[in-house]
Amino acid sequence: MAIKRTKKKKSISEVVSHRVGSSARQTSDKRPVHEERTPPCIAGCPQGTPVREAVNTISLHEKHALSLEESFTRAWQIWTDVSPFPAILGRVCPALCEDQCNRREKDDAVGVNRIERFLGDWGIEHGFKLNRDDDAGDYDEKIAVIGSGPSGLNCAYYLARRGYKVTIFEAFARLGGMLRYGIPEYRLPRNILDAEIQRILDLGVEVRTNVAVGRDTPFEQLDDEFDAVYVAIGAHKGRKLGLDGEDGAENVVTGIEFLNRMNTGNTPDVGDRVVVVGGGDSAMDAARVCRRLGADVTLLYRRTRNEMPAIEEDIAGGEKEQINFIFLGTPVELTLNDNRCTTIKCRKMELGEPDSSGRRRPVPIDEFFELECSFLIPSISQEPEFDGFQSIGANAKDWLSTDDFMEKDAERRIYAGGDARELGLVTTAMYHGRRAADTMHARFRGLPITFGQQPPEIKSDKLLLDYFEPKPRVSVDELDPERRVLSLTEEIERTFSESEVLAEAQRCLSCGMCFECGQCWTYCQDQAVLKPVKPGEKYTFKLELCQGCCKCEEVCPCGYIQMK
Repeated sequence: MAIKRTKKKKSISEVVSHRVGSSARQTSDKRPVHEERTPPCIAGCPQGTPVREAVNTISLHEKHALSLEESFTRAWQIWTDVSPFPAILGRVCPALCEDQCNRREKDDAVGVNRIERFLGDWGIEHGFKLNRDDDAGDYDEKIAVIGSGPSGLNCAYYLARRGYKVTIFEAFARLGGMLRYGIPEYRLPRNILDAEIQRILDLGVEVRTNVAVGRDTPFEQLDDEFDAVYVAIGAHKGRKLGLDGEDGAENVVTGIEFLNRMNTGNTPDVGDRVVVVGGGDSAMDAARVCRRLGADVTLLYRRTRNEMPAIEEDIAGGEKEQINFIFLGTPVELTLNDNRCTTIKCRKMELGEPDSSGRRRPVPIDEFFELECSFLIPSISQEPEFDGFQSIGANAKDWLSTDDFMEKDAERRIYAGGDARELGLVTTAMYHGRRAADTMHARFRGLPITFGQQPPEIKSDKLLLDYFEPKPRVSVDELDPERRVLSLTEEIERTFSESEVLAEAQRCLSCGMCFECGQCWTYCQDQAVLKPVKPGEKYTFKLELCQGCCKCEEVCPCGYIQMK
């Protein structure tokens, strides 16, 4: 929660005019202190990724006597100490950090996602390795991680870096979970995925693929053999429409199953007219893949574009690729011919009052239309396959509910997270894995369970936005839509160059942390502010000279100085 000021913060011109033009000395008993605040980019990230520290390492590299290349390496180390997948997340994360960025109040958000992608690719290019913690032990406890998606992998990372023995059980042939089997390759190249997974395995994590716990190996066996179990099985089962004939139609495949087939090399023949039902990420992925297979694609969604939960970038991308969007409609009847769906009868909808999701509820009206199709992809939701996990309370209603520490059964040391707990973002799933690993470590070592208490958040009204020059957000050109739909693997955007990532990093306002601008030193008439002796050190105060005029607080652009 942001701390309220008692008065509105002045612009630089107002502060200077008032202080220089006034002959009377204003004094008070207040004295300046440095008080770090949490920037909204970090507060808005489920993982709490240290965006500000990493970005400032790049933007301030000259002040800190670092070469640009050294700053990239140090920023990568800062980033991966919390989040080991910068190259992955730099491509697939919806960038909640940017949605909250204070710079939006001036011009446009800092391109954190593109900076993250650059750092991830930089680390892969230079062969960087993840490290064990300095105080890591050589512990005897063995932990089983069921599922190798982002949640399971992050849990394994945080346990292995501490010195625990971790074994990942994966039902599919390769690691990655939904990252590999649910995201198209043009969004996430497989060499990028493999490189960032391998770094975690290099910490000593054991892997057993093609082992479906609950089917090939009873869950109870792992419960007996291991000291703790983390269940992160993912939601690989698509929900169907529930219409007559759907189960028997060979050309009706759920979105998640369709993407799995594509990502395992079993490309279906979708024909020339595909209908995708849904408005989420998987629906958009399926639709855009089908365009790359050469089909005309219609995406049918029961609400409007404003209510679509898919990432905006992907919706806009689909529009550029000439996907036909039909809103306020839902399938009600399928016409089959030789076990193939040929026509979909749809009912029109209108928006009513908001439902529990906060979006306006779709209400059916007595108007209908028909769509012809060669392939139908319902992509309305998905859920985990819980067969074999009933003994720990997994069910279709509550899934694998846990407490805030990701504990399902504290006595048996059973934990759960990711899509097994709730459908969510990659970063949310990663948070679950990290939280579970922290809880396990605390339980094993008899430590208190603590996690990431952060200083209060700082909002734009605590910043001196006038100080910062307007700078347009750095952008990169996209592949022409007509070209990109010809390839299933070619990325739409390239990674930032070194000069581009520096320019974008320099747009950061460093909310709540000193970036060594020197404003406090320049405007202090009492000479109570001391410059740092070494690069990277903070400005300090000689309080015996301070008269409490509050000038340093008022001219601090990032809100780091507080008068108390």
